[in-house]
Amino acid sequence: MQKTVLVTGGAGFIGRHTVDQLVAEGYYVRILDNLSTGNIVNIEKHLSSGKAELIKGDIRDAATVKESLKEVDAVTHFAALVSVPLSVKNPELTFDVNLLGTLNLLRYSIEAKLEKFVFISSCSVCGNPDTLPVTEETPPNPISPYAESKLLGERYCSGFSERQLLQTIILRFFNVYGPRQTMNDYSGVITRFIDCCRQKSPLTIYGDGSQTRDFVNVKDVAAAVAASIRSKSKTGEIFNIGSGQATAINTLAKTILELSGRALEIHHEKPRTGDIKDSCADISKAKKLLGYEPKINLKDGLSHFFEGAPVDN
Repeated sequence: MQKTVLVTGGAGFIGRHTVDQLVAEGYYVRILDNLSTGNIVNIEKHLSSGKAELIKGDIRDAATVKESLKEVDAVTHFAALVSVPLSVKNPELTFDVNLLGTLNLLRYSIEAKLEKFVFISSCSVCGNPDTLPVTEETPPNPISPYAESKLLGERYCSGFSERQLLQTIILRFFNVYGPRQTMNDYSGVITRFIDCCRQKSPLTIYGDGSQTRDFVNVKDVAAAVAASIRSKSKTGEIFNIGSGQATAINTLAKTILELSGRALEIHHEKPRTGDIKDSCADISKAKKLLGYEPKINLKDGLSHFFEGAPVDN
């Protein structure tokens, strides 16, 4: 019997790649998205094929959440406000969406008797760790409202698991990038750099550029989400989902300029509030228990941005 997975935020960047992966693996997918940042075009092929359906609505609305969970076997919960700068500007909205929405889903998932609830968290919950790479046991130290909201969401999930109310898995994503990532005021650094190349404008780095990030391709992330749904790991487990490699932002900028064929200036501005200094994932636990194995290295992944849509000369 075909299983149904609810993907909240499934019309967004990472969600839609996950929908692709789940459909490819034979699941029927229901998508709950208010389309505030997602786009129906991203999932249109699955809707027209009858392999997915869309419920347009907000995770903060209890009636919508209850309706979306009918006859669902598992949930992957992406829907959230994910911008660190926005969370600093508007922490109230960030907590409203990220916490009330998550609590709604958890509460009504119990009634729906789900097999699995996969909560998408973030490496930002660890802040600036004393040692690298970051493990799942690294003490949390959030330094932004966004990170704080994700940590509290993790604790909600853990609490439901500890009380044996719901089978949960927590995935801490590191810096996800890849095809179909949109450009906006709060885009990740890779998207911003590539947009600068297309616009022939200088690349802006916040800080001196020595800060590092663990960039992981969205296709590897989508595979990890699907693996977590299949996983027999005990409830409440936390997994780091990254590449296991640290890349300095200066190195990233030079690589993107090389791939684009541009000779553009690099400008430095003061660090942004809430940004962490260094990040790199220990992914050994996910490898062992989920069979997670990232397959796309950073340079190959970046080159895909320019294939089929090269920078104009």
